[in-house]
Amino acid sequence: TMVNIRKATINDLLEMQNCNLFCLPENYQMKYYLYHILSWPQLLYVAEDEHTRKIVGYVLAKMEDNAKPLHGHITSLAVLRSHRKLGLATKLMNTAQKEMETVFKAEYVSLHVRKSNTAAYHLYTKTLGYEQHEIESKYYADGEDAYYMKCYLSNSKEHTKAEKNTKKGKDEPKEAEESKAKAEEEKTPEKPSGKKALTKEDIAAAIKKAELQKAVQNK
Repeated sequence: TMVNIRKATINDLLEMQNCNLFCLPENYQMKYYLYHILSWPQLLYVAEDEHTRKIVGYVLAKMEDNAKPLHGHITSLAVLRSHRKLGLATKLMNTAQKEMETVFKAEYVSLHVRKSNTAAYHLYTKTLGYEQHEIESKYYADGEDAYYMKCYLSNSKEHTKAEKNTKKGKDEPKEAEESKAKAEEEKTPEKPSGKKALTKEDIAAAIKKAELQKAVQNK
């Protein structure tokens, strides 16, 4: 099956919602999808079956604009059962995360996953490099606990430190510490003066862009 990963448009939202209803117990009203696409149009992606032109998967993501450090959050990820085991979830996640990193300069991405969802937990930890940070008790409406997870991006100090330690290995702790200190020293002058949060003007521009995109498609 040939599947194309592409940026979502307003015209995809209904199919994204249907995909969500088929796959997940956490469901959202249409206004929540609209809120995402109007605020962060760069962070919604769909997997489209090239033969049927049906949406078979999606990622719904956002920026936590007022948080420090600035980071993104995966609101929802789903792939229809008929199109699993094709690596689509990984591709959708990587695409959204790359946009968070390059467009919004996010330092990390966060998400919640059900404690019972072992397949998703495995994907996030083994394939995508997420780390479990805490357990949020009774996070879900049915009372199930959630793992709160983070994946550090290349903009973050945590990522740099982890990368240095991995390269040096556990057998050279002293050398690793020296390299880490040196990396911190070298990074200091290049550190930006402040993180730019999204303004009302940014959101207005995003809305205008989404409306223009819709107008072009409807021609």
